[in-house]
Amino acid sequence: MRGLTGLVLGLCAGLLASGAALAASTPLAPHDFTIKDFRFRSGETLPELKLHYYTLGQPKKDASGQIVNAVLILHGTGGSGKQFASPQFADVLLTPGGLLDPAKYFLIMPDDIGHGDSSKPSDGLHMAFPHYDYADMVEAEHAIVTQALGVKQLRLVMGTSMGCMHSFMYAEMYPDGARAAMPLACQAVALGGRNRLWRQMAITSIKSDPAWQGGEYKTEPKLGLSGAENMLILAGQSAWPMQIAMPKGEQVDAWYAEQLPQRLKTAEANDLIYQLEASRTYDPSRDLEKIKAPLTWVNSSDDFINPPELGLAQVEIRRVKGGRFVLIPFRPDTHGHGTHTWAVFWQNDLADLLRRSGG
Repeated sequence: MRGLTGLVLGLCAGLLASGAALAASTPLAPHDFTIKDFRFRSGETLPELKLHYYTLGQPKKDASGQIVNAVLILHGTGGSGKQFASPQFADVLLTPGGLLDPAKYFLIMPDDIGHGDSSKPSDGLHMAFPHYDYADMVEAEHAIVTQALGVKQLRLVMGTSMGCMHSFMYAEMYPDGARAAMPLACQAVALGGRNRLWRQMAITSIKSDPAWQGGEYKTEPKLGLSGAENMLILAGQSAWPMQIAMPKGEQVDAWYAEQLPQRLKTAEANDLIYQLEASRTYDPSRDLEKIKAPLTWVNSSDDFINPPELGLAQVEIRRVKGGRFVLIPFRPDTHGHGTHTWAVFWQNDLADLLRRSGG
């Protein structure tokens, strides 16, 4: 399904799409790792939890044999690790001479639980799949890093949207697990207000469709999924760029008439429900003081999901020792929530973070 990742509208407007819809400019190496009898925070277990992930570059070790150049990059809701091969990210960062040049860094990009080619409800368990939350997902990310790849400490953990939230949690749950952290496009508090509302509206839309059948449908519940996808489209918009690209109603109507059917081709109802519900226990505000790593937190002024007028980030960042908050100004060429994947807007902040965390 298509989630909270960036799509170019015309030349400048940012909407929602999956990494699969973006042109992949950088080849990634796929891998799988299986954890036996994984126990979820809900108390449920899965005999085999399959974790899919991608890598780029090679690990480098210090004199003691420890890998020192690993970077963990985490995707957003409905996304996949392969989305970071998209040009707006890879052609800026994952290129010779780029800040995350694969000749220098060992890049790790997982498909989180419930996403991509990792274990998910649509594999067959449907709504009987364990009800994972963000803490389960971060634990699985840590297992890939430490158990599958033998990395004790990351050079950097970074992530977009849901991956932004996971970056906060990773830095809290494993205070010595990374030398630096860069959360992109999220808040560091529990999801309440409008941010919870639009997610619950999407979930309710699916579950209210009689064709959903409690998750045991044979064909996707199109009516409910359409309502959910409408919420995803709306949540990712940036008003100004969209107005510039489509100032007339017929332009909007034509675009929407094409966009929604495209999204429904790959949408999966149960997977989407789980992906949205996984945020239910998120609240890093309880443990921000546990973060040891230098941290740069980046949001954008035109983000519908994380509106700057709430002033939440400016308050919470004071509790992070070595933390800095950056708010990208509203511009005609920013991309709303999806600005998190357009590295051109925040690459200088990443360069600063790498310098102040040890080069």
